[in-house]
Amino acid sequence: ELVRELHAARVAGELERLCALFTPDAHWRIVGTSDGKAITIAADGAAQIRTWLAMMVKTFRLSDYELLSTLIDGEHAAVRWRVQIRSRITGVVVPTELVDLVDTRDGRIAAHTEFFVPG
Repeated sequence: ELVRELHAARVAGELERLCALFTPDAHWRIVGTSDGKAITIAADGAAQIRTWLAMMVKTFRLSDYELLSTLIDGEHAAVRWRVQIRSRITGVVVPTELVDLVDTRDGRIAAHTEFFVPG
């Protein structure tokens, strides 16, 4: 349920809804490539996560969400999903596959690592 809420808030671009899902001391990472260049973003704690999520919501619009697979083991989840990501700056739309590794604590996200590969 928590991962579905995470994805719904991402697709809707709702910053407050996204931020409310994380514990105050959460760890957040994004790893992938864009135009052949490696991208790694890391944030620790609610304030840093909010800063990055605000930038992402402002810069990218997600659409055509498709959940491909989910594996849950206690407080850990691995989720593979696909979206169209549109840059609000350039207008370019890129089909992208993502994998989220999520650790939860007390019903919130304590650690989230997202891997992405543009199609």
